[in-house]
Amino acid sequence: EKAAAERTAGGAGYRSPLAPKMPHFAPKAKRVIFLCMQGGPSHMDTFDYKPALQRDEGKEVRGKRKLKPSPWKFHRHGESGLWISELFPHLARHADDLCVLNGMHTDLPNHPQAFIQLHTGNFQFVRPSMGSWVLYGLGTENDSLPGFINLNPPARFGGVQNYGSAFLPAVYQGTGLSVRGNSSMPDIRNSHVAGREQRRQLELMQSMNRGALNRAGTNAELEGVIESYELAFRMQDRVPEVMDLSDEPEHVQEMYGLDKGRTRNFGRQCLLARRFAEAGVRFIELNDNGWDQHRNLNKGLQRNCDQIDRPIAALLTDLKQRGLLEETLIVWGGEFGRTPDRRPNREDGRDHNEDGYSMWMAGGGIQGGLAHGSTDEHGYKATEGKVHTHDLHATILHQLGLNHKDLTYRYAGRDFRLTDVYGNVVHDIMA
Repeated sequence: EKAAAERTAGGAGYRSPLAPKMPHFAPKAKRVIFLCMQGGPSHMDTFDYKPALQRDEGKEVRGKRKLKPSPWKFHRHGESGLWISELFPHLARHADDLCVLNGMHTDLPNHPQAFIQLHTGNFQFVRPSMGSWVLYGLGTENDSLPGFINLNPPARFGGVQNYGSAFLPAVYQGTGLSVRGNSSMPDIRNSHVAGREQRRQLELMQSMNRGALNRAGTNAELEGVIESYELAFRMQDRVPEVMDLSDEPEHVQEMYGLDKGRTRNFGRQCLLARRFAEAGVRFIELNDNGWDQHRNLNKGLQRNCDQIDRPIAALLTDLKQRGLLEETLIVWGGEFGRTPDRRPNREDGRDHNEDGYSMWMAGGGIQGGLAHGSTDEHGYKATEGKVHTHDLHATILHQLGLNHKDLTYRYAGRDFRLTDVYGNVVHDIMA
C-alpha cells in the first residue's frame, strides 16, 4: 500500500489522485459489487411476501384497479426462515447471507429520474455517481485496472451520467465495459506502436503534461489526463489477463451458468465481478435490463429471474469460498418497485411504485438472514424500517469506512456530497 501511495506518473513528486486513501474509520468492506436491475423489480413477487394479496384478490382499489396476487409461491429458507419467492431457487440457498430491505422508498416513479437518483443521489442536477464518490474517497488498490468498472452499462435513463464523475476530477469516472457475447475490451492494445516505443512516446507526452501542470499549479483535468494515460498503458497487459475466463475451471464456469444460453450473459458479468474484486477494483456495477413489466409479468419476470438467479448464487458461493464475501458489500435492486394492483387493460402486469419496494444486501459487515422493514399488507407503501435512497447511500459509504457527511467536494462555492443534505445510516442491519 505504501508503494502504491508513493508511485508516480512518470515524475518525481507527483502523487496519483487514485492512490489508496485512509478511510474516516475502520471499514467493514473494501469494495462494492452493485447488481443493478434496470426497470423496477416487483417486490411482492420476489422478496416481500404478501399473503393479504391472495386473500383480497380482485378487490377494487384506487378506482377501477384490482389487487393482483403473486403468481409464485413463497417459502421460508435457511435457519433464519427468510421469505423468498420460488423465482429464486438458487439464491434462496443463501438466505442466511441476505439482508432484505423491504422498506425501501424513493422520490419519483419515473425511470429516468429514479434511476439517476439511485446512482447519483439527485435527479434534478448532474451529480457524481456513487462509484465515483467511493473512488474519490478511498482511491484504488491496484494501479493497472480502473478503480470503478461498470459492466454492460445502461444506454437509457441517463446513460453515462450513471457512472460519470460530474464535477469530481475526471479520473474518478467509471469505465464502461460491454461484455455481451465475449469478455474482451476493444482497442485495448496499440496496433501501431510497440511496447518500448510506446513507453518512450508516453514519457515524452507526460513530460509536457507535467510541465503544464507545474505551471498551472492545481488542475484536476490535467491530473486526470496524466493518470489516464498511465493507467491505459498498464491496462494493456492487465485487463486482457483479468477478462480472460479460459483459465477458470469448467466446474466454475458451469456454476455461473456460462454453459447455458439464458444465464450466460449475466453469468459472465458475475464471474468477471469476482475476478475484478480479487484484482482490487473498488466499485463494480453489473447491469440487467428488462424489469419493467407493465404487461407480460408472468413470462417476463420469470425470464428475468432465470437469467440472474444461478449466476448471483454462484457469485456469493465463490466469494465465500475465497474468503472475500465478508469484505465485499453486495447490493441488489432497481430504481423502484411495482404496484400490487393492475389496470383493467393490463391484466398481466404491474405499474411503477416509488413508495415501497425491496432491495437486498449481503457481505461487507451486513447482518444476514434478516428482513428489515416492511410495506403495508398489500405492498403499496413502506411503513416500518423505511430506507430512502439517501439512507442506502449513507449506509454503503459507512460500510466502506466513509462518513457520508464528511465525504465532500468543493464546487461552485459549496461543499457537495453524495447524500446532499439527507441520509441516515441504517445501523440496525449491521452484523
